[in-house]
Amino acid sequence: MKARELHNLGIPKGPAMKLAQRIIARAAKNGMSKQEFRQIVGDVADSPEDHTDDAVWGELALALIDSAAARTTFVPRDEPAPWRQWGRDLEAGAVGQLEAASRLPVAVCGALMPDAHIGYGLPIGGVLATDNAVIPFAVGMDIACRMKMSVLDMPVSAIGGQTDRLKNTLQRETCFGVGGGFRGNNRRQHDVLDEDWSISPITRKNKDKAWAQLASSGSGNHFAEFGVLTLDHDELGLAAGEYLALLSHSGSRGVGGMIAQHYSKLAMELHPELPRDLISLAWFDLDTQPGQEYWAAMELMGRYAAASHELIHRYVARNLGAKVLADVENHHNFAWKENHGGRDLIVHRKGATPAEAGVLGLIPGSMATPCYVVRGKGCPESLNSASHGAGRRMSRKKAKQTFTWSDINRFLKQRKVELMSAGLDEAPMAYKDIEEVMRAQQDLVEPIARFDPRLVKMAPGGERPED
Repeated sequence: MKARELHNLGIPKGPAMKLAQRIIARAAKNGMSKQEFRQIVGDVADSPEDHTDDAVWGELALALIDSAAARTTFVPRDEPAPWRQWGRDLEAGAVGQLEAASRLPVAVCGALMPDAHIGYGLPIGGVLATDNAVIPFAVGMDIACRMKMSVLDMPVSAIGGQTDRLKNTLQRETCFGVGGGFRGNNRRQHDVLDEDWSISPITRKNKDKAWAQLASSGSGNHFAEFGVLTLDHDELGLAAGEYLALLSHSGSRGVGGMIAQHYSKLAMELHPELPRDLISLAWFDLDTQPGQEYWAAMELMGRYAAASHELIHRYVARNLGAKVLADVENHHNFAWKENHGGRDLIVHRKGATPAEAGVLGLIPGSMATPCYVVRGKGCPESLNSASHGAGRRMSRKKAKQTFTWSDINRFLKQRKVELMSAGLDEAPMAYKDIEEVMRAQQDLVEPIARFDPRLVKMAPGGERPED
C-alpha cells in the first residue's frame, strides 16, 4: 500500500508508517488482499490498544500508541530563549520565525540580523544557539554557502581595457546553474575528493555528482564577478589604494541540497510531537547516530564548498596569468561548535556571517551594489555574528512581477556594471539598501574595504534558485 493510502487510514508519517509497510509486505506473502489490508490497518489505527497482543499487528499497535503519546508531549521552554534583533522594519514573518524557534526545548539564545527575511524553519539572517542539537533547516538548504574574494596583481584599468579577456575567462573557468558542472577532462581535481565520502548514504551515492559539480556555482544569487576593491587605509597586507579583485558566492551544490532534504525529513519524522509552526525546526541530538551522520556530512560540504571556491579563483588567476595578492573568505548556512558565556553550544548561522573579534568576512549587496570587507567586533549578544548580505526586500516572484530588464539595465548603467547573465528575480532593486544594513550593524562589524562590482556573471534566467 502506498504511503498516502496508509496516511488516509490513520497511520502517521515516520517510524509507524515504515513499520506498517514492512508488516504489510510480510503479510502479503500469506495471501491477504488489499481490501483486507485496508480493513485491518484501519481497525488498528482506530483502536491500537485492542490489537497490542496480535501476533502480526501488535508491533504496529504499540508503535501507534507511542506515536500518539509523543504527539501530545511537546514541552516548550518555560520562557522563550532570549534573542535580540538588529535593524528595523524587518519582515513580520521573519521575526515570527525566530520567536517560534526560541520556544524549542533545545534553544538557548538567538539573534536576528538586519538583512533578515523569511526562510524555511529559521529565517534567513537568523542565528540560533542550541544545547547539543543540530537543526538541518536552521543550517539551510545550501549548506556551507560561501563567499571568497581574491585581490589580483592586475591593473584596475583592465576592467575597461581588457573587458573581453576578463569575460572570456569567466566564461571558460566558471559554470553556473542547476545541474551545471564540468565534464570529461574538464573536471576539476582537489584533495577533498580523497576524503571519506561514505560517512552518509547521500554522500556515498553522489560522490561522482559532487566531482562533476566541483568548482561550479549554483543559481539564484550565486555569482562570480570582477570589480574594484578600494582600501582607504593599509589593510589585508596591502597599501591603501584601488585593486582589481575577483568575488564569488556559491555553496555545496546538488549534493548539499540532497543532504539538507534527506536529513530535514528524517529529523521531522523523529519529532512528530512538534506543532506545525515548529516542525521544520526538528533537530538531531548530536550524540545520536543520525546527529553524528548529519554533522559529518555538513562538515564535508563545508570543505567541499571551500574547495570549489579555491579552484574557481585558482583557474581564473591562472587563465589571466595573475598573482593573488590577498584573499578573504567565509561560510554562512552552517553550524559551529562554540563556547558562549562559558557554555558549549551549537551555533547555527543561516544567512549570517561569523563576526568574532578580529575575524575577516565579506558582506555583499547585489549585482550592482557594493560588497564590504569587514572585521568582526565579537558582539556577545549577536553570538559573534553579522548579516550575510543586504537581504531581499521582496520575493523572487514579486521581483519578476515588478521589474523589467529595462529597469535593471538602467540601474546597471548608472553604476557602470556589465552583466553577462542573470535572472530577472535577481534585480538589484529587489534587495535592501546595503548601506542601511551596514549602518544597522555598526556594533557587529567594522568595514575595512569596499568592493564595487563591474563585470558580473550569474546563472541565466529561468533557473530554479538554490539559495
